[in-house]
Amino acid sequence: QVQLVESGGGSVQAGGSLRLSCVVSAITGSRRCMAWFRQAPGKEREGVASIDSDGSTHYADSVKGRFTISRDSAENTLYLQMNSLKPEDVAVYYCAATSSWFSGQCNTDSATYTFWGRGTQVTVSS
Repeated sequence: QVQLVESGGGSVQAGGSLRLSCVVSAITGSRRCMAWFRQAPGKEREGVASIDSDGSTHYADSVKGRFTISRDSAENTLYLQMNSLKPEDVAVYYCAATSSWFSGQCNTDSATYTFWGRGTQVTVSS
């Protein structure tokens, strides 16, 4: 069964950086979209960034220029480098992966993704 486990969350001051990791196990197939989402208290889950197997990426406008998504296929690990963090970035961050039969364009629509991690908390103080 596919499992995703996030790590790397924590507390930083505004302007600081964090690097989130997501280790994916029991996943097969040559092509699969992966993405990061976040959910702030009292708000709906929103897409942060997605990445295709060929390395093409998509970012939410709110994080463009500050966050970088990447993946290490050999290690089955997804990363999110977060720089210049702001108090509005406070949320639980989740990684997600599509099913093996997904053939569409990678995106940050949560309905696209089948497998989810349990999340890691990111706190930013002003």
